[in-house]
Amino acid sequence: MSIRPIEPGDLQALEALVESTGVGLTSLPRDRAALAQRIEHSQQSFAQSSASADCAAERLFFFVLEDSTTARIVGTTAIKAGIGLSEPYYSYRLSTVVHASRELGVHKVVPTLYLTNDYTGCAEIGSLYLHSDYRHSGNGRLLSKCRFLFLAEFAARFPSKVVAEMRGVSDERGRSPFWDSLGQHFFSMEFRRADYLTGTRGKTFIAELMPRNPIYVPLLRPEAQAVIGRVHDHTRAALTFLQEEGFHYEGYVDIFDAGPTMEARVEQIRSVRQSERLHVRIGPVVESAPRRLISNTRWGEFRCVLVPAGRIGNELVVDAATGRALGIDSGAPVRVMAPK
Repeated sequence: MSIRPIEPGDLQALEALVESTGVGLTSLPRDRAALAQRIEHSQQSFAQSSASADCAAERLFFFVLEDSTTARIVGTTAIKAGIGLSEPYYSYRLSTVVHASRELGVHKVVPTLYLTNDYTGCAEIGSLYLHSDYRHSGNGRLLSKCRFLFLAEFAARFPSKVVAEMRGVSDERGRSPFWDSLGQHFFSMEFRRADYLTGTRGKTFIAELMPRNPIYVPLLRPEAQAVIGRVHDHTRAALTFLQEEGFHYEGYVDIFDAGPTMEARVEQIRSVRQSERLHVRIGPVVESAPRRLISNTRWGEFRCVLVPAGRIGNELVVDAATGRALGIDSGAPVRVMAPK
């Protein structure tokens, strides 16, 4: 199982994978043209080898998980850099307003949602999806943690803050209580349709029609209030993983389904802090060797695997198959960490 950047030839395999994602993963729309555009965007971003964190354009680094025994694409993950620079990046910030009257003896604290662009310029991790047939053997952690090894190796090319929009609550029919109580009043469409359009066209065209005034939470339906800042049942494991990595919730939620946005400083992410650079020795690996997350250090030819590897001082001992998967020979630098 190997992580690599997506390629134009992966479009058909990506389409097949997306068919099993369900509703709510707007970064992987069921639209061939939109998926092709993401692949092209990723290719262009990797081609900018001198790109820096302050470049005035959004960049996308899209990775796939490939089963080398079948050449099947079974998972996706991505990092965006400079979000909100090409088009606004909207969030609701949950805050409070106090209504008080000393004369009447009233002091009321009212939770309120404010439309913001506070995450403009940050990096964002997302597009994380693993086919159900492969949700075992550490594949999920490989798919998740490879992004942090990439960030650790190329930190100078990314903003210092990373965010992750978590999928909010929706039912088996794709209906969102938050959307039904708020967004639907401004658009004649169901959440499933809005979800598709944001994945193919972005959020700007919808966000521009959302009310700019603060939203008083008590005016929403109780079922909508109850899901603000909550994640979909299928996203709980991903939320726990990010919390373990040091991501935290600061009261920002998605403008459509009210799923929480998690954030962290790059240098504070656990996998970034605990990863280290070693050099490789190709050779036999003892059966008792622990499995380690290992990536090469190549910008446009990034590879990452989760395999048994030994260690002798500052050398990491891997077998020949691992060397081939990473595209490296003895003496080459790698970034490595022992997964939890």
